[in-house]
Amino acid sequence: MENKLIVSYAPHIRSKDDVKGTMLDVIIALIPALFVSVFFFGIRAAIVCVVSVLASMLFESLWNMLLKKKNTINDLSAAVTGLLLAFCLPPSIPLWAVVIGDAFAIIIAKGFFGGLGQNIVNPALAARAFLLACWPVDMTYFTKPFEKLFSPDVLSSATPIAEGIEEANLLDLFIGNCAGCIGEVSALAIIIGGVYLLIKKRIDFVIPASYILGVGVIGFILGNGFLFSMLSGGVMLAGFFMATDYVTSPVTSKGQLIYGLIAALITVVIRKYGSYPEGVTYAILISNIITPLIDKYVHPKKFGYVKKAKTV
Repeated sequence: MENKLIVSYAPHIRSKDDVKGTMLDVIIALIPALFVSVFFFGIRAAIVCVVSVLASMLFESLWNMLLKKKNTINDLSAAVTGLLLAFCLPPSIPLWAVVIGDAFAIIIAKGFFGGLGQNIVNPALAARAFLLACWPVDMTYFTKPFEKLFSPDVLSSATPIAEGIEEANLLDLFIGNCAGCIGEVSALAIIIGGVYLLIKKRIDFVIPASYILGVGVIGFILGNGFLFSMLSGGVMLAGFFMATDYVTSPVTSKGQLIYGLIAALITVVIRKYGSYPEGVTYAILISNIITPLIDKYVHPKKFGYVKKAKTV
């Protein structure tokens, strides 16, 4: 019998874009949020980011050396992972915890699964979840903007999500004048970066729109407020930079819509009923895991498929 090629519903996309070019655009898009974080939290925010990026690139290089593989630090994917992880951390986080988080992201969440393009969850968010489980106090010790983070008298502050909508100042949430993680506090800066990625066609609008607006609508229904739900916590950062990860998100527009709405629902449910006030990390990770299921049942028309002949 002849061998017949059956083409399944994989993306089969041809593109001239290389990994390095894409990652460079992501780094450029994150620069506004980095500047805002340094403005509000001082040089400590920059130090955390630099340490995280360097540690990620170091672990990437060491892992490749261990496996005798080609060094991939020049594609900037490790740098992006390190920067995104830093953006998910409070400015007061001990630097040793940052390094441990980078090791988990690069070696466990990425390297163990075969490297870039084969990881099943977002490495930066996986590392954040790991750090939250191991050192919850350090991971939830937030400081107010303009505090001297190197001072022993620095005071912790609740994030807007923990304080609730009653205490929220939407303008502060929009510009970033509030306690929180390094790269999550300024919705304006993140939107600027997100628009840049959309213009450069590095991401599609479906996931950011479905996730961010979904969080707003579901949050409003559950009494958290439409704008408050979208502007607080890591929703904006996740919507533009985490949930849109090529490897761990669906390939079709319909699948991306479903993916974004599922992540939005989980985010709000954890915020409303969970013991931890922020649900973004776990929502995106869970959605990453179910992405293959979404792709299996939501896919474009199959071309080249040959039906089996009926037997008489």
